[in-house]
Amino acid sequence: MELSQSRAYSCASTTENLRSREDYEEALKWASLERLPTHNRVRRGILHGVTGDLKEIDIRELSVEERKKLVDRLVRNVDNNEEFLLKLKERIDRVGIELPTIEVRFKNLRVGAVAYVGKSALPTVFNFFVNLVQDAASFLHVIPSKKRRFSVLHDVSGIIRPGRLTLLLGPPGSGKTTLLRTLSGNLPSQLKASGDVTYNGHAMHEFVVGRTSAYISEHDVHMPLLTVRETLVFSAKCQGVGSNYDMLMELLRREKLQNIKPDPYIDALMKASVLKGQEDVVTDYILKILGLEGCADTIVGNNMIRGISGGQKRRVTAGEVLVGPVNALFMDSISTGLDSSTTFQIVNSIRQSNHIFSKTTLISLLQPPPETYELFDDVILLSEGQIVYQGPREHILEFFEWMGFRCPGTKAVADFLQEVTSRKDQRQFWDKEEQHYQYISASEFAEAFMSFHVGMAMEQDLQRPFEKSKSHPAALTKREYSASKKDLFKACLSREAALIRRSLVFQITKVFEVTFCSAVLATVFAKQRDMHFYPSWAFTLPSAIVNIPTEIVEVCAAMAITYYALGFDPSPNRIVVQFLILTLHGQAFTAFYRCMATITRDHTKANTVANFCLLWLFIFGGFIVSRDNMKEWLRWAFYTSPMMFTQTAILTNEFCGSTWDHAFEGTNKTAGIAALESRGFPSDPSWDWIGLCGLIGFIVLYDVVAILALTYLNQPGTSRAIISESKTFTSDEMEEHDGSRSLQESDSIRRGRQTFLPFIPLSITFENIKFSVDVPKELKNQLDDRLVLLKGISGWFRPGVLTAMMGVSGAGKTTLLDVLAGRKNTGYIEGSIRVSGHLKNQATFAHVSGYCEQTDIHTPFLTVYESLAYSAWLRLPRDVDPRTRELFIEEGYGSD
Repeated sequence: MELSQSRAYSCASTTENLRSREDYEEALKWASLERLPTHNRVRRGILHGVTGDLKEIDIRELSVEERKKLVDRLVRNVDNNEEFLLKLKERIDRVGIELPTIEVRFKNLRVGAVAYVGKSALPTVFNFFVNLVQDAASFLHVIPSKKRRFSVLHDVSGIIRPGRLTLLLGPPGSGKTTLLRTLSGNLPSQLKASGDVTYNGHAMHEFVVGRTSAYISEHDVHMPLLTVRETLVFSAKCQGVGSNYDMLMELLRREKLQNIKPDPYIDALMKASVLKGQEDVVTDYILKILGLEGCADTIVGNNMIRGISGGQKRRVTAGEVLVGPVNALFMDSISTGLDSSTTFQIVNSIRQSNHIFSKTTLISLLQPPPETYELFDDVILLSEGQIVYQGPREHILEFFEWMGFRCPGTKAVADFLQEVTSRKDQRQFWDKEEQHYQYISASEFAEAFMSFHVGMAMEQDLQRPFEKSKSHPAALTKREYSASKKDLFKACLSREAALIRRSLVFQITKVFEVTFCSAVLATVFAKQRDMHFYPSWAFTLPSAIVNIPTEIVEVCAAMAITYYALGFDPSPNRIVVQFLILTLHGQAFTAFYRCMATITRDHTKANTVANFCLLWLFIFGGFIVSRDNMKEWLRWAFYTSPMMFTQTAILTNEFCGSTWDHAFEGTNKTAGIAALESRGFPSDPSWDWIGLCGLIGFIVLYDVVAILALTYLNQPGTSRAIISESKTFTSDEMEEHDGSRSLQESDSIRRGRQTFLPFIPLSITFENIKFSVDVPKELKNQLDDRLVLLKGISGWFRPGVLTAMMGVSGAGKTTLLDVLAGRKNTGYIEGSIRVSGHLKNQATFAHVSGYCEQTDIHTPFLTVYESLAYSAWLRLPRDVDPRTRELFIEEGYGSD
């Protein structure tokens, strides 16, 4: 017994001695570290090595694996994210550092536009010219303007407070996106806003709104060939660290003065997050809390390139902003395509950061699940462009009960709030049986809210101006770009290089295409031998630079085959000049297409404008029509075409060479000069260098225009609304009649008829469905040759039974639907699919099935009715007469 106690005491004593020795060694290392200047200390840390001993490290030299382990140690999973954030905040509070906060106020905010309505708004060629004439006549006061004024937001006011997570609710078309865009300074140019929006009492022109706040769009727009990690790293490099570096420097100074020793891992992570070249640390953290670790090295993809799922793209869109140092977030429909569990996880992570670091966040959700709804502190309820309620979530049901409406116990609160202002759904919630129900419009709700105690309190807060002196110096950003121009240029250059690597097959194919065409050209003309292509500049310039190597390879391949085969002058200097001309020619046209894309911002417009411009460039290139055959008053146009400089330079370089320097009998002109003059080209030998300078000038011009277009042109809209004439009002009418939509007459007309088309009920069964794809080359060392996405799935769908397919984001829902609908043209499908007992034949199955994809792809210049009519014309059986088809379309068109 005594021996056991002695041994136990000895072990405890040894452990105590070891711990004391480690503490002593750690104290020595911290003392050594604290003797360094602060700007050097921010680059050094103390961590445990492979053998478990403490060692001083250079944070800038952390490997990818070390960075990942650092993040994993502090944030093991999403569940302990709050614990990690609290440790960060505790360290900051311990030395008394105040973090910047932002309070966003908006008062008497109105947003509207003046636009054509009805058929005049349709983007047809006829309407374009008619509207152009009408606009000119209206400008000259010849005729009154045909445009009508409409409003999106009607005199709304409110406060978005720091440290409180605010939910923006409202049915589609209520103005949620417009409010988010207005508050974040991203309002499209077509919409005009009036009223006041302030950040900490400062007007939006007093600081750089785009760097102070961030707007997460409801549309996912990404580079399809970049991986998820590369997308977030690029965003982190461009956004920089803001004031976090200065904050950390001050933190280190105060800790040294107060003799405070921080947690070494928290210290290392904070230092790594603000140093250049360590953007992967922040990226790894965001990947973890957004649940994107499993697809971090998968390309994002698009409609044509297989990549991550739609829900994962939605999280990547949010991650692009979350990796930056922004303190005011405006997030639009971030739950689209996400399952309820993932939505809760993301919103909860944002809530934790919002509460702990007092950030300002406004999130728009369409139908949040109950557990997600409960995460929010405040709610803003929009309906028909008016704020029906704004304030604490706990009082919103109290307000509607005060108005006479009660939420049933079986109804989710968020769903109740969406429906209680709707004309067709409001009656079911009426709770005052002793009073006769009468529809209450959104404007009546908004007016009543100002008499409710929450509304009165908010009005009093708005009357008290925010004291600008209380605004933290780092709260509002005055610099347009967080990172240096050099760093932005390097980030864009690195991204363009990655895109070139990803599209290497395309680049090689392009070279082979040029080589093949050159071989054909040489073969056809060889017998005549004896007759002798994020500021804005940071985006534009790298895309121009990385194309130069490809252009050089293409020109080399072409000239190697054609130059001697076609009998060009063999002089070395002539070869070099032609090589330079063709290289610059390729760069000029690449810059031209880039310029067209940045100006038009739309595929249809770009094709139309570029085709017209190409026609101009070719006509005035000097080959189709010579300069001598063109009218004198139009000869200046030849100098607007890079084709003219290219052709003139190549011809001058060739025909002024020694091969063509012999003179014809009876003339002083050489054969080369005579050939040039016969086609109206200049015969001055210096034109080869003039052509080179001209091409360089066009490249610079096109790139400058592209940079200016990206800098000053507004972001293109994703859609264009065609406004019905019956739904437009004057400004007085809008204030008087907001919320009254005259749909009852059309509903009553349609209520008396219903068109039914005969069909044969079908059942679908599928058994042991497997779907796999080839593994990318980069992952073949880690995975098998094939990646299995569907693993032996079986099931059935019966006629008359509505089936819901559920699963987390990335579970394979879309993949299974694609396989069953026959939309997979890549990969390997195994198993059997039967339709009413017969093996599915895709050729016939396509006639009896319909597939609504996750991505909305429509012809942009067709109306809703025209799109439905075109689809019905293609899909309905031939024996359906036109009148029945029209009635069937109108019922679907008018059902909303």
